[in-house]
Amino acid sequence: MVEMRDDVGDTRDAPPPQRSRYRRSIMRLRSASMEAFPLWRGRLLFLVGGIGVGLAAVLMAKGADLAQDGFRRLTAPSPLIALVLTPAGFALAALLARTVFPNSQGSGIPQVIAARHARDARFRFSLISPRVAVGKVLVLFLGLLCGASAGREGPTVQVGAAIMAAFGRLTPERLPGLLLAGGAAGVAAAFNTPLAGIVFGIEELGRAYEARSSGLIVAGIVAAGLTSLGLLGNYTYFGTTDAALPLAAAWIVPLVAVVGGLAGGLFSRVVILFARGLPGAAGRLIRRRPVVFAAVCGLCVALCGLASGGAAYGTGYEEARAILHGDAAAGWTYAPLKFGATVLSSISGIPGGLFAPSLAVGAGLGGTVHGLLPDMPVGALVLIGMVAYLTGVLQAPITSFVIVTEMTQNHAMVIPLMVAALLADAASKAVCRGGLYHTLAEIMLERADVPAQPVAKTG
Repeated sequence: MVEMRDDVGDTRDAPPPQRSRYRRSIMRLRSASMEAFPLWRGRLLFLVGGIGVGLAAVLMAKGADLAQDGFRRLTAPSPLIALVLTPAGFALAALLARTVFPNSQGSGIPQVIAARHARDARFRFSLISPRVAVGKVLVLFLGLLCGASAGREGPTVQVGAAIMAAFGRLTPERLPGLLLAGGAAGVAAAFNTPLAGIVFGIEELGRAYEARSSGLIVAGIVAAGLTSLGLLGNYTYFGTTDAALPLAAAWIVPLVAVVGGLAGGLFSRVVILFARGLPGAAGRLIRRRPVVFAAVCGLCVALCGLASGGAAYGTGYEEARAILHGDAAAGWTYAPLKFGATVLSSISGIPGGLFAPSLAVGAGLGGTVHGLLPDMPVGALVLIGMVAYLTGVLQAPITSFVIVTEMTQNHAMVIPLMVAALLADAASKAVCRGGLYHTLAEIMLERADVPAQPVAKTG
């Protein structure tokens, strides 16, 4: 008997056309989701990391204020207490920074730049590890508790980069962008200056525009900024000012700009000289006795503080704000004494940033010029002095005038501040050819003897 084929039965088990199309759609959607997952994971890391940086910036701001208040309380019975407290504190801070928390010395921004350029993973991690971040914060507070002339902004950059790097363990290919975003978010959250954070990330940390990471960097800055705003409220770092410079007084801009740029360049040159190591017997002695050298620097800082009536200690925020708004006159000794105290704090080997002290020196410079030319508006002179000296130190003119503009919400002075920044940058380069932070990063890479990408030079 011949068995008949049941064609209808053969096709009964085949999936209907609608079911096949449904399955193909599901497969395409699943494939697209798998491809998009790394992208969204990277964006989430930037956002969550930015929130972490914002929290760290707020905590560091509060801690720095408490530390400075503690120093005032400790020296309240007698200012002469600083002659013992400051050297002892510097010695202990230098010892901790060298032995317990290595790579926490100085500003922290050179460490982030070096980490971005280093190809050796172990060396990179040693610059931005959680241990370094914790040590940076603790030893910074110790320095401020003992009267160091230092800021918290540079350390916030290193801590922000360390926080982002901790999240970046999941996506190592994005680590350079995460470090850039963490550092930029640190500046933005520390000063409540989001535009300055973006500019700083491009001009100073990156020295190149990374289009692939630009949107994510902005997202990290927004997250950090919103976190800071949520905890501290919307504030202007130095308070708003409507200072303006009459056109007839425009001749003062080049004068203040050149003086500020030369002074800032001198500061950078001295710090770089000590970072490379002094030649001869003095250099050998410092290398053999770094803790003793830190104590000597602390003693000299105490002498600067006593000579200035206590104004040379700390970040200089309160003094700069008072000079800017005309609440206090800047004596002719304030700027040089604050300059000296900041140099000594920087070369001592203890953690501490340069932004706030540099702005204070610049404010003192502008206030001194106002003392010589009382008919000039003091607020305008102070703003020009701030931008000029900060540019001289950083050799980052765009960052300098943007950050001062955002700090004071003063837009009437934008053009004079731009001119001052450009002239100060040229004057600074006549004294110190290389930018401070990038030169210090190069020194770190050379001493570590690890492969590195070329560090961009200033023009």
